[in-house]
Amino acid sequence: MSDSEHDWLRPEEETESETIIDARTAQNNPEVADVVAKIASLRQSIDNVDTAIVSLLAERFKYTSQVGVLKARAGFAPADYQREHAQIERLHRIADEAGLDPEIAEMYREFVVTEAKRRHKRIAVNGGDPGVLDVFA
Repeated sequence: MSDSEHDWLRPEEETESETIIDARTAQNNPEVADVVAKIASLRQSIDNVDTAIVSLLAERFKYTSQVGVLKARAGFAPADYQREHAQIERLHRIADEAGLDPEIAEMYREFVVTEAKRRHKRIAVNGGDPGVLDVFA
């Protein structure tokens, strides 16, 4: 991998600093040790949620690919703006109910809609075949 592929590991701002949170950080201070233990526990929960999210995205794109196959067979365009509008309204409602910033729902919608249309277009170009990347379709 090139260095540019790891740009996300670099600070966003020159003034940004880093703390490595590990056992060594906590070894001489019980209060810091307590904080480190709590952070480790929360990070495990975060990792569990990330695993669930990626698994759910995989499941979502299985369905998306099936929709793409059906659209291609029917000669439908990849985009469906009425559906997109309904999706964002639904996602805003869900975000509000969950106490989530609606901007995050917007970013999620942008990602999944853009990816779905890209996949639908690829499926249509391939004559309705979802292809190797969509082996579960």
